Amino acid sequence: MLATASYLLLCIVFPFLMAYAAASDLLTMRISNRITGLVVAGFVPYAVFSGMTWSEISFHVAAGALTLVVAFVMFARGWMGGGDAKLAAGTALWLGIEHLAEYVVVASILGGVLTLAILYARAYPLPRVTLRLPFAVHLHDQKTGIPYGIALAAAALLVLPNVVGLESLMPM
Repeated sequence: MLATASYLLLCIVFPFLMAYAAASDLLTMRISNRITGLVVAGFVPYAVFSGMTWSEISFHVAAGALTLVVAFVMFARGWMGGGDAKLAAGTALWLGIEHLAEYVVVASILGGVLTLAILYARAYPLPRVTLRLPFAVHLHDQKTGIPYGIALAAAALLVLPNVVGLESLMPM
């Protein structure tokens, strides 16, 4: 029963929250505190149901805290949005210290590709059909930032299968 609950949290709830955060960032250029709060709060039952030891939990918390500190510095320097910083920290909490470097590298690569694609698209006028889509017009604006939450969420979903314990949670 506990393994099933843990499996559902890791393989359904967490990916849903990542997809929701990415869609929210794309459509509104914001990731609400409610979403990042749910990401962090969702880790608690996952940790309990998966049978993590206090030592394992502490390493996951350390990953989240380290990411929050680094991301906050990046936010303070204007290099990243506040919602992105909180989403990265919440995601690191789920993935743990063992997968933090992999997550950061994948998110950086995806973020670079996303940034280049948006900058390239901004060099050309929007097609007429997209002028009726407020999010497309806003995203195309040179003064608008990059919805980096898309890259953060995609990286989380790419790293997720490597998370320790996933194999043991697979239903028989």
